[in-house]
Amino acid sequence: MAQGTGSINSDYKDWEWSDDAGERARLLQSPSVETVPKNSESQGNGLGATSALGAVFIVVNAALGAGLLNFPAAFSMAGGVAAGITLQMCMLIFIIGGLVILAYCSQASNERTYQEVVWAVCGKVPGVLCEVAIAVYTFGTCIAFLIIIGDQEDKIIAALVKEPEEVGSSRWYTDRKFTISITAFLLILPLSIPKEIGFQKYASSLSVIGTWYVTAVIIIKYIWPDKDLVPVEIPTSPSTWTAVFNAMPTICFGFQCHVSSVPVFNSMKQPEVKTWGAVVTAAMVIALFVYTGTGICGFLTFGAGVEQDVLMSYPSNDIPVALARAFIILCVLTSYPILHFCGRAVLEGLWLRYTGVTVEEDVVRERRRRLLQTISWFLLTLLLALFIPDIGKVISVIGGLAACFIFVFPGLCLIQAKLSEIQETRAISWWAQVSYGVFMVTLGAFIFGQTTANAIFVDLTA
Repeated sequence: MAQGTGSINSDYKDWEWSDDAGERARLLQSPSVETVPKNSESQGNGLGATSALGAVFIVVNAALGAGLLNFPAAFSMAGGVAAGITLQMCMLIFIIGGLVILAYCSQASNERTYQEVVWAVCGKVPGVLCEVAIAVYTFGTCIAFLIIIGDQEDKIIAALVKEPEEVGSSRWYTDRKFTISITAFLLILPLSIPKEIGFQKYASSLSVIGTWYVTAVIIIKYIWPDKDLVPVEIPTSPSTWTAVFNAMPTICFGFQCHVSSVPVFNSMKQPEVKTWGAVVTAAMVIALFVYTGTGICGFLTFGAGVEQDVLMSYPSNDIPVALARAFIILCVLTSYPILHFCGRAVLEGLWLRYTGVTVEEDVVRERRRRLLQTISWFLLTLLLALFIPDIGKVISVIGGLAACFIFVFPGLCLIQAKLSEIQETRAISWWAQVSYGVFMVTLGAFIFGQTTANAIFVDLTA
C-alpha cells in the first residue's frame, strides 16, 4: 500500500488521552513480545528484537488455541469437508489482508497496539467501541475457558473413578459445578490478581505444544479409529443456507490474532509492511493446516454427531485423549489470567482517560480497584460458565466480536488512512483500496450481526 503525503491525525486527544493511559493499554499485546517504548529514539530504526521467523512463530502462537476444539463442529455445520475448506480459504484472504492493513496503519499513525491504532486513525468513537469490544471479547473468552475446563474434567474424572459419567456426576465431589469452582478458586484466581504476569511467554510455549498434540491425536484417531466406534452420517451439504454463516464465528475465533499483531509487527527488527505480509501469510498457512487437519479428521470421525468440543466425543478411558485433555486444561489455566490481564488493562486505560487521573496520583487506589475488578470479573465469568455448559453458545457470541477485529476495524482504518492522504488525483489503486475497506466493513458487520442475532434469539433462548 502506497502511503500518501499526508499524515493521519485525529481528534482522539480531545478525550484527554494521557501517556499513562496509553502505557496501560499498551499492556494488551502478545505474551511473547517485548517492544521498545513508543517515544524511544530507536523507533523506526529497525532496532526491534524479533526476527521474521520469530514473528511467524509468535503470530502462529497467537492464532492457535483452544478454539481448534470447535472446528470439527464448524465443518459439520458448514456442510462437510468441501464447504468447510472453501469457507476457510475465502475468509483467510481477508484475515491476512486485515493483518497487513493494521501494520500499514500502525506505521502511518506511529502507534503500537491495536486499540491505539484505531484511536489514532479512526477517532474517538471507533476507538472507544474497539476498547469496549476487546473487554467484552476477553470476558467472553474467559467464560469459554472455564467451560472447557469443566468439559475436560468431566471426562478425566469419569475415567479415574471408573464409573459411567451419569453415576459419577451424582457425587458432590465429581459434580461439574464443584470441579470448575474449586479449580478456578485454587488456580485461576491467584494467578489473575497480580499487577504483572511474568509467566506469559512460558504459557505461550505450553499452548503451542498442547494444540499440536491435540491435533496429532485427532488425526491419528481418524486414521486408526476405535473398533467400537459406530459409523455415523457424514453430511455433504449444509442443512440450511444460514448454517454456513453460523460456522463463521468459530473460524473467526480460531484465526483471531489481530489484537496482538500490531505489537508483534513493531517488535520486528525490520518492521516493513512487505516483510510483515510474508510473515502473516506463512503464519496463517501454518494455522490453516492445523485447524483444517483437526476439522476434517474430527468431523469425518464422528460426522453429524460430533460435539461442539470434539474431545467430548471420545470415550473417557482413552489414554492419549486423556493426555490431550490434560494439555488443554493446562493451556486454559494459564491463558485465562492472560486474557483477564488484557481486559483489565483496557478497562484501566478507559478509567484513566475519563477521570484524567495519572498513574502517580492513583497509586493508592489502583491496588484496591484492581482487586475489585479482578474479583468481579472472576466471579461473573465463573457464574456464567456454571450455567452455560455449551461452549458453542459462547463461541457464537464472541466469534461475532472476533469478526469485528478481523474485518470491521481494519476496514475502517484502511478507509480513513486513504482518505487522509493528500493527493491531487485519486489513482485506481486508491479507489480499489477504499472499496476493499468498504467491503471488509460490510462483510464484518454482516457476520457480526447475523451470528450475534442467531446466538441471542436461537441458542441463548433455547
